[in-house]
Order: sequence, then structure tokens, then C-alpha cells
Amino acid sequence: MAFKYAIALTGGIATGKSTVASLMALNGMRVIDADTISHEILDASSSWVKETFGDEYINGSKVNRSKLGSLVFADDSAKKTLEEFLHPKIRDEIEKRSIKQDSFKFPYLIDIPLFFENAAYDIKDSVVVYTPKEVQLERFMKRNGYSEEESLKRIASQMPIDEKKERATWVIDNSKKLKHLQQEVEDFVDIIKAKYL
Repeated sequence: MAFKYAIALTGGIATGKSTVASLMALNGMRVIDADTISHEILDASSSWVKETFGDEYINGSKVNRSKLGSLVFADDSAKKTLEEFLHPKIRDEIEKRSIKQDSFKFPYLIDIPLFFENAAYDIKDSVVVYTPKEVQLERFMKRNGYSEEESLKRIASQMPIDEKKERATWVIDNSKKLKHLQQEVEDFVDIIKAKYL
């Protein structure tokens, strides 16, 4: 059975989830990354993308993700088509990797951006990377170069970060500097080790 020792790592757009995943790995935690898996599957499915959405969404043999992203954020039916194609494949791959990780009988993280939104994974414990909404907006605009209006729209496509914080088993606070975040991650890893070792 998959997910026995899994902890879902989640957060919101631009709350610093990828940074936390890297810091967790540096601190010896194993991480399965749903985003990386979805990119691999999407690129492997470029002919399907070309057939479904058109040539303009392909660059050579790879999918032009930012262009496809703009399309699915603007068009609900395109989003639904893409998700119905991708999500089962992503889930199968995550499950396969999870079964392998469970064999070590020690907790590991599965980085799932839409863990609470989709409720597709039977994982008991979760850790949320938290950033206050105004900091999240500022970081997203800076990182992606989108307007405030476009940024707010993308952030609004996910469950509010405060709600995720309420639902989480643990919270990692990423509202301050990197040094503070590193400490938060180290403290979390210590909690997990103390619980299981």
C-alpha cells in the first residue's frame, strides 16, 4: 500500500515550497516532487498536447509550459482537459515512487501543490509552507513579472493559504529571511526524527 510513511508538503503559489523541498533534502529528508513528475509526463506527452491544443504550444520536442499555462488559466475547459489527462498519470507515478519509499519504513515528503484542493491522496500528515497573503503576492509578482491583477487571479485559483495553514499537521513559516526558513526546516526535521527514530 502506498503513502504509509508519506507526509504531504504543500503551500501556495510563491510561498517557497520548492526552496523548502530543497532544504528538506539537504537535511536528509527524501522528497518526491509532483511538479517534476508532471513536467516529465507533459514533455513525454508533447504529441498529445500538439494534437489537443495546437502546434503553438510545442517548442521542438518539449511543451511550452508558460504558454500552455496562460491558456489553461484563461480557459476552464482547456484546464479540465489537461487535468483529466495529466492527473491520473501523475498519481500513478507518485504511487509507484511512494511504494518504493515506504519500504524504508521512515517518513518522506511528497511535494503536492494542490494537496488540499484535489484531495486525491490518502495521506494523513501534512506540512504547509506558510507566507502571509501580501508577501505571497509581492514574491509572485517579482518572480514571474505578472501584473497585480494576473497574480491575484493565479493565487485565487488555489485554496487560501490561511485555510491550508489551519488544516496542516505542521506549519513552516516562510515570512522572514532565508536564515529563519532554514531554522524552521531544521526544527521540523528534528520533530520527524524524534517521532520515528
